[in-house]
This record gives sequence, structure tokens and C-alpha cells, in this order.
Amino acid sequence: MSPLRPAAFGAEPSGERLERIRRSPNYDERAGAFRNPVPASITPTAGDASRWDMIRRMLAREGRKPAGEIPLRTPALHDPPASGLRVTWLGHATALAEIDGRRVLFDPVWGQRCSPFAFAGPKRFHPVPVRLADLGPLDAVVISHDHYDHLDMPTICELASLDVHFAVPLGVGAHLEHWGVPAGRITELDWHESVTVADLTLTATPARHFCGRGIRNKQQTLWASWVVAGPRHTVFHSGDTGYFPGFAEIGAQYGPFDTAMVQIGAYSEFWPDIHMTPEEGVRAHLDLRGGVLLPIHWGTFNLAPHRWEEPAERTLAAAVAHDVRVAVPRPGESYEPEAAALPAAPWWREVAAVPKTPVSAVRPQPSVKTERA
Repeated sequence: MSPLRPAAFGAEPSGERLERIRRSPNYDERAGAFRNPVPASITPTAGDASRWDMIRRMLAREGRKPAGEIPLRTPALHDPPASGLRVTWLGHATALAEIDGRRVLFDPVWGQRCSPFAFAGPKRFHPVPVRLADLGPLDAVVISHDHYDHLDMPTICELASLDVHFAVPLGVGAHLEHWGVPAGRITELDWHESVTVADLTLTATPARHFCGRGIRNKQQTLWASWVVAGPRHTVFHSGDTGYFPGFAEIGAQYGPFDTAMVQIGAYSEFWPDIHMTPEEGVRAHLDLRGGVLLPIHWGTFNLAPHRWEEPAERTLAAAVAHDVRVAVPRPGESYEPEAAALPAAPWWREVAAVPKTPVSAVRPQPSVKTERA
């Protein structure tokens, strides 16, 4: 490693790890990079006018941060869930799933910024609702891909000292080993490969996104969505992804899901292929045969030109329009999918300081169909 390369950049795959990557059916040897299940542009819209419009909108401040303090909840995790399944949203894409007596932590980010630098980059809107040390025992940590808002070096370094297994997409293990996670506690998976941890089966499934942490992005680590199946319950975590027909295939092969954690934030017309709009997220949930929808990837970092609360507002409207059960917890709040009542009050409206428009009056965007596939 070059002394000029920040440790947070991680490590590039090499040796047998790189050879395994090259053998993957999802790797394009000619391009030297992983390919998406459906072609996707990872470059913002070309053209000078679009580029300058994107810069202008990204620099705009109005509505991009909460006007007040986001209400947090301290999760009560000492007693097991009555139904056998409980999910706690901890902000952005980080969630704890307690499933059939086991505990899985998805995309853990406890850092203050999603950036390789402590002094720059998107900063949290709110504190983490619970200290990592107070989270309790974990059976598995699942990583969807290696972007900074999903794979946080300080968090991984703290988790490295615990007796917990890491399930990650191909190549991501290079970062973890570089940060001190023993190789024997890492399983790297290609799409549709699985590992059994305790009584759970963890399966990497396709997603439409990209990867990379350094200045030069070689696209040699894979990105994935995840299925976690226990003896009684099954959950889905989308990671980051654009909409694609593969959601219906995942639902048919691995579903139905008791709950699906689906990305609905940080979208833009400047990068339509790699992040879903809220309406696309609801459509993906229906394709997946999801039970309760948990909107993720919103409310914690400013990563796109939309208002900070807009993803939740649009998701709630689309869910109501298509009779989808949806949980919209405050950071740190838990829910059990089998419960009669879910956290669904639009708490963000008070923080956003915007007119309180009834959800029934907020119409989903007409550009994306949301019927079942």
C-alpha cells in the first residue's frame, strides 16, 4: 500500500481473491470489471448543461437538511421479539434484524461522515441511536457493497474484535482484511451463492449498481442485495440498486419475504440507473413479494438534490396507493412485521417544517408503474 493512500480506501483484490473474481460469470474480463444484470450508466448525465445543472442543484441548500432535530429512539433489544422477527432501523441503510433467535446487522455505518476523510464529506443529520458496543451479540454482519455510506472503516475496525461472521460480495473481503478482520471470519459470495451462519442462510442476490472507494475505480468488487432466511422467517435487504426486472426473479426464487428493506432515497434523474425512486422502490417491493416494506437509504445523509424528507413522503404515498404495508420508524425504532400496528406516523413533517399535506393527497410520480410484475 502506498503511504499516500488513505487506509479508508481499503485494499484492491489480489492473488486467489482476484482469480476467483475473474472466474465469476458476472465479471467481464475484457472490461476488467463486474457487469450489471441490466446495463447501467454509473456516470451522471452527459452534456455541459446537464452537468452544470447537476452541480447547481447539488450545491443548493434549501430543504436538503432537517429544519429541526430528528427524533431518535433507543432500541429495546434485551428481550427477544415475540413473533420471532424484529427489525430495527438505525438510519440510512443500517438495520438490525433479529430473526429466529439470531441477529444480523446490515451495512453498519457508525461513522460521522460517509467519506474517507474525517474533515470532509456528507455528515450525519442525527447521531447513531445506539452505541455499537450496546447493540448486543451479533451472529452475522452483511455488507451490500463497498461505498462509504454502506462500508465504514471505523465501524468495521470495531466489529473486527467481535466473534461475528462477515458475509460480503466478491472482492469486498480485501477491504475487511486490510482493516483487521481475520480471513476465517469472512465469506465472499457471488450472486446466488449462499453461506450458512448458525441457523441462517445468507444469500447474495443481484443488484444494479457499482462499486469503488478510491480515486481510480476498477469495478473489481461486486455489489449485491441480500436474502437472509431462518427456519421460520425470511428478510430481504436491497443495498443500493436501480430498478430492474431481476426483483421479480428474486421474489420467485427466494420469497415471499416477511419484510423487505428497500432503497428509496438518494435518487436523481442525473443517475437514474443506479438508485431507485420511491415509486420504483414500491414496485420492487411488490415484485419481490415483500410483506412489510421498510424504506431505507434516506434521512441520515445528504447524497442527492432532492429534499431530505421527500423519499419518505413519496414512499408513503405510493404504499397507500398500492395497499402495501409500510413501516417508517424513527432512527432506532423497531417493528415486528407480524404486529397489527406498525410505526407509520409521518414524523418527518414536523422536522422538515413543510406544509402538512395529507398522504392521500400526495400522488405518486406517474413515470413509473407500480403494479405487481
